[in-house]
Amino acid sequence: MRLATVLTPESAHNLQLAAQCGVTDIVTRYPGPGRERLNEAKRRVEQHGLQLSVIEGYLPIENIKRGLDDGSELAELKTLVQDMGELGIPLLCYNFMAGTDWVRTRLDAPERAGAKVTAFKLADVERAVLLGHDAGARPQSDGVSVNTLWTSLESLLRELVPVAEAAGVTLAMHPDDPPLPELLGNSRIMNCVEGFERLVELVPSPRNAICFCQGTFAEMGVDIPDTIRRLGPHIKYVHCRDVRGTATSFAETFHDNGQTDMVAAMRAYRDVDFDGPIRPDHVPQLVGEDDGEPGYTMQGRLFAYGYLRGLMQATEQSQ
Repeated sequence: MRLATVLTPESAHNLQLAAQCGVTDIVTRYPGPGRERLNEAKRRVEQHGLQLSVIEGYLPIENIKRGLDDGSELAELKTLVQDMGELGIPLLCYNFMAGTDWVRTRLDAPERAGAKVTAFKLADVERAVLLGHDAGARPQSDGVSVNTLWTSLESLLRELVPVAEAAGVTLAMHPDDPPLPELLGNSRIMNCVEGFERLVELVPSPRNAICFCQGTFAEMGVDIPDTIRRLGPHIKYVHCRDVRGTATSFAETFHDNGQTDMVAAMRAYRDVDFDGPIRPDHVPQLVGEDDGEPGYTMQGRLFAYGYLRGLMQATEQSQ
């Protein structure tokens, strides 16, 4: 497997820090239509000896989820996948959370020694903050149904998977975060293991795959190593983080301070021969980072790089 990261901001300074810490692969947000924008992102990453491996976030997909696309979003996604294939960018990570992205009700919950983490309580959902979008974006609550989501997803996959197969690009579905059957007036479908098994059966293909967001699966209350083995052949990308709590009430943690046996999880990835990018996901904000983007500041990410590299090397040696 390969150590990957998203960087906020994706500056030359942070790219160099990541490379110095042993990161090999970079995840970047969709920069907008046009192959040259992708190519520029690729060149910027490669200047630091790194590989641009994943496009994730800011995708033109909201109307597709709702069954309202006039064809323009699908056309843009197809072009994106084709461009990724031409440029050698192998993974597109997407989600099917209609009207939202990842949602929290608190951005400054206390962690070890005063570090700050994001947290969620369903009882406080009126305070919901929509993350993963441009600043100021608000959730849309208009009653998207389970049937609409599954119908829209199957339609999308039937159109996009053949394009991905031709381009050599893998589509990796991220779970709903938090993994609830309904949130803010909209139904959700990627909130349980069975949902992911249904996903890969809709259009069977090695290019129709799973982003295993470990923290979100932990929120589901499942056994993480067992679930990695259960979904193993379909896991092509990993978000590695941890939480304390369940889907209705949880807080994020340092990688070494949550409820998951992280050593057992890493051994499970080895057992299923996972060889794709694995990135630290949301990290605590450390001292001096109060102005940073919650979950995406750099000092906590440096800690996570070292922790994950240690787990990767230790489990590799024990095979």
